[in-house]
Amino acid sequence: MATELAWCLLASLSLLVLLPPPGASGFATALDSDFTFTLPAGHKECFFQSMQKDASLEIEYQVLDGAGLDVDFHLISPKQETLVFEQRKSDGVHTVETEDGDYMFCFDNTFSTLSEKVIFFELILDNMGDEEQEDWKKYISGTDLLDMKLEDILETVNSVKARLSRSIHLQTFLKAFEARDRNIQESNFDRVNFWSMVNLAVMIVVSAVQVYMLKSLFEDKRKSRT
Repeated sequence: MATELAWCLLASLSLLVLLPPPGASGFATALDSDFTFTLPAGHKECFFQSMQKDASLEIEYQVLDGAGLDVDFHLISPKQETLVFEQRKSDGVHTVETEDGDYMFCFDNTFSTLSEKVIFFELILDNMGDEEQEDWKKYISGTDLLDMKLEDILETVNSVKARLSRSIHLQTFLKAFEARDRNIQESNFDRVNFWSMVNLAVMIVVSAVQVYMLKSLFEDKRKSRT
């Protein structure tokens, strides 16, 4: 009976450690989002992201399809200061420490008059909402019976979460590289087929002309007289 009571007490304490009450957050907040869109020729598309002070904003973009695989990129701060300006780039990665306000980033394809571009970008927001984090210790009692400290558990879980988020992020970006390579291969395949058909048509025309000319050389053009 005493053994069962001890196990029940230990299980209850474990639940208190692993399941904090509503409103208590002990994990470093990181938000990831990605988006793929088509940017028509001669157009410019802008997006806005609200950020907090002392947070981190990471933007990664890549041109997946379109002639030249390039685009202009602008990143503007809430104070209307240009933080990043790149011209005719196929991909890029930028990280900035943020302040309160809306950050604007734009993809510009106005330099292209014919070709539309397919663009993939991903946002990684770190340290968002840290002001809502609370100390778990005031929700927990009787933790002296546990050998592992709460800080150790929190540090381990945060480390695992960060590595998993980074793995997901890398897999997403590798998928974007794969999509771009596939588009390049399909474009090359269509181009090879087109020029092969052109060469075949030219060869047929040249062969017909040669046959006609050879045939005309052996024709008897003399008129018979009676």
